[in-house]
Parts: sequence; structure tokens; C-alpha cells
Amino acid sequence: MRHHRVLRVATKLLIPFILLFALYVQFHGDFGPGGGFQAGVIFGSAFILYALIFGLENTKRVAPPGIVIRLMASGVVLYAGVGVFGILLGGNYLDYNVLAHEATHGQHYGILLVELGVGITVAATMITIFYQFAGRSAWREEGEE
Repeated sequence: MRHHRVLRVATKLLIPFILLFALYVQFHGDFGPGGGFQAGVIFGSAFILYALIFGLENTKRVAPPGIVIRLMASGVVLYAGVGVFGILLGGNYLDYNVLAHEATHGQHYGILLVELGVGITVAATMITIFYQFAGRSAWREEGEE
């Protein structure tokens, strides 16, 4: 891949726009189509594109597997934490009305945080699955690189 300059330059130009679009989908999801799952897939696909063009080892330097796994867990904790916080404030699990002084504000904050947790988890899960599949060498013959 090191001889494909056009692909490398195009990828370096496209990845920031892909990540920006993922953030748009993430934070516009409570007003229109989109949300955490879609944004997570888009965000994860930017890292997968980077790995396909620049190699798995370079991608693991940009997004180390240990950090990606911690992000996966932190997204789940954020999602669950919003629900538990609602219980502690006197509501039901994932009852967003109690998260702010006004019910509509609480709904907005709750959806925003839950969708953020979903987005982080989905992106990290996609990257982790790609790392696992791309790192396998079972289909290669002995000595073949």
C-alpha cells in the first residue's frame, strides 16, 4: 500500500470529514434521523478506513487496543449510569424527567447522554472487532506475508 499515494492522500483528507459527520449525526440524533448507533458506526468506519490504507500496526498506535476496550466499557457505564442516576433522583430507570428542573430539559439531557454512551460503545466495538479479524493470520500459509 505504500505506493498508492492517491489513496493515502485522499484518506488523510476524508477522515476528518468522516469524523465530523459522525459528530453531527451523534449530536443531531435527538432532533432528526441519526443518533448513537449510526454515529458510532460512522466513527468506527473512519478508523477501519485508516487501517485499510495505512496498516493495522499504525492504527493500533493511533487507537491502542487497551484504550479502545476501556472506551467500550465506559460507553456502557455512561448508558447505565444515566439510568441509575435517574433512580437516585427518585424516578424510574432511564426516566429522564428527573434529570433537570424541567421535564423537557431532563429528556434532552438524558437522551443526549444515553446516545453518547451508545455511540462510544458501538465505535469501540467496531474497532475491536476489526482488530480481532484483521490481526488473524489463520488463512495465510506458513511463511507468507
